[in-house]
Amino acid sequence: MPTPNLFDLSGRVAVVTGGNGGIGRGIALGLAQAGAAIAVLARNQEKNQRVMRELQPLGVAALAVKVDVSARGELQPALKKVEETLGPISILVNNAAIAVRAGILDQTPEEWDKVMETNLNACFLLSKLAAQSMIKQGRGKIINLASMYSFFGSGRIPSYSAAKGALVQLTKSMAIELAAFNIQVNAIAPGWIETDLTAPVKTDFPALYQEIITRTPAGRFGSADECAGTAVFLASRASDFVTGATICVDGGYAIR
Repeated sequence: MPTPNLFDLSGRVAVVTGGNGGIGRGIALGLAQAGAAIAVLARNQEKNQRVMRELQPLGVAALAVKVDVSARGELQPALKKVEETLGPISILVNNAAIAVRAGILDQTPEEWDKVMETNLNACFLLSKLAAQSMIKQGRGKIINLASMYSFFGSGRIPSYSAAKGALVQLTKSMAIELAAFNIQVNAIAPGWIETDLTAPVKTDFPALYQEIITRTPAGRFGSADECAGTAVFLASRASDFVTGATICVDGGYAIR
């Protein structure tokens, strides 16, 4: 009898927040290519419909729900809609995030709170809700999107850096608590990836761009698709004994 594909996600339902663009879109498409049904939770309805058109040829069930993850009251109804439409959630990818480019001297308390609510609190709340469904199934995978700024400080975006650093610790803590229920919790820490958000670095900050390229052993920015393979691994049976880890997908940026 042939060995089942370790990376096959057929029969699984994956929720990807911020899955309509950038790294989230790449992960959503990657999980779909591995066979998972996909629910994209994101704010921009036009982009939601665009990624739905991309998912359709892959032959998996898919759903897009217009959600602002910083609005706590929207989270439980969104997950309920996913389960009613696609089935029990077995994979959660906490990808949605925002950044406010202001140091502590300039950033308002309201801006700080918005970053924390989106980048950290929503991950806690969605994980809490999804884990309840996963416990009933006897298995589950939670994947948090960390950052290089989880490890390094930043004078430009301290609130983003603080939230992403806390997310790595939340990943470890959830991994310990949920291991008893056969739920693995891990994080991906992307390096510099080509997205709409990082595009201005090349054109508007050439010195910073060159510094990044010089520091990165791979000598380039990565692509959103290159985060998808790690996500498929962490969502699949291949990673059943991996939990509490943060995997850098950065072309070697963090080690130099």
